[in-house]
Amino acid sequence: MKKIEAVIKHFKLDEVKDALHAIGVQGMTVTEVKGFGRQKGHAEVYRGTKYEVVFLPKIKIEVIIANGLAEKAISTIEKAAKTGEIGDGKIFVYPLEDVIRIRTGERGETAI
Repeated sequence: MKKIEAVIKHFKLDEVKDALHAIGVQGMTVTEVKGFGRQKGHAEVYRGTKYEVVFLPKIKIEVIIANGLAEKAISTIEKAAKTGEIGDGKIFVYPLEDVIRIRTGERGETAI
């Protein structure tokens, strides 16, 4: 099993969610996060005062996937989240040792 985390732009959430659902991903966790990458934020002017926005708002999606679906899910997220602009985000992939469904006690891929 794999845990896939993707940090994407806010307005791409529905596209990514729909694309993952279309390939059979049954659930996900979505969190509003703030951060910066290579662009290190940007400067804005508000009422004549310039200030620097260091932490940019993003969305983090977390999904747990069976190994056989992992590459398809990664490419699906990449295609759906891509705008071609700076700040499109990142995808992180982690090996997952076990999953336990609390309600039933199921373990492993059956608990996904």
